[in-house]
Amino acid sequence: MKCKLVNQFHRATLVHKLFVMVFVVGCASLTITRATAQTGTFPSTPPAITPLAGNTPFLEGHAFGTQGYTCLPTSTGGTAWSTTARPEATLFATFFGQPVQIITHFTSIDAKPNDFSVKPPPLSGNATWQSSLDSSKVWAVATGHINAGTDKICPNAGAIPCLLLQSVGNQEGPTGGQLLAKTTFVQRLNTRGGAAPTTACTVGQTQLQPYTADYVFFHASE
Repeated sequence: MKCKLVNQFHRATLVHKLFVMVFVVGCASLTITRATAQTGTFPSTPPAITPLAGNTPFLEGHAFGTQGYTCLPTSTGGTAWSTTARPEATLFATFFGQPVQIITHFTSIDAKPNDFSVKPPPLSGNATWQSSLDSSKVWAVATGHINAGTDKICPNAGAIPCLLLQSVGNQEGPTGGQLLAKTTFVQRLNTRGGAAPTTACTVGQTQLQPYTADYVFFHASE
């Protein structure tokens, strides 16, 4: 009887979590869509990181992640930290004051390249975002950036840059999930942290630098 009650509790908890995720993603999407409809414009960003006309924001998440660095030799005989790995992060939306995971950000090989993708896709992989709700994905490459501390949308000097990334591939979830399957552009805004270490290093040493940022996802306007 006890095992049966425990199993029922776990099932109820899982259903509750799934309901919360669906509700949060729906609210986040609706909020941004309404804001865009009211202003008729994209969020105010510099041209270098603004998507092409005909694209609309539909989802935003706040990310907590890390940027990887490796110590490499320099041409002058010294050593310096170099970016050798793309960021990894978890994106959250807020529900009744509580953060709920909605997307994971990592590197993977583009399984569904589109017309903007290099053929064949690089074996080193592309920046990837995968929905925690329906497992749909978008792969993207950076097409524009501004340095941190140079604009109100990227105000924290010394952080990793703010970016515009264009989709080079999209994939539905295994059961047909569509959340990120039609994403055209991704913006990385309000970055904080993540810059290369300032300490001395020895060749081969690695270090992860924590960062936070806001990611905004766009799709073609309807």
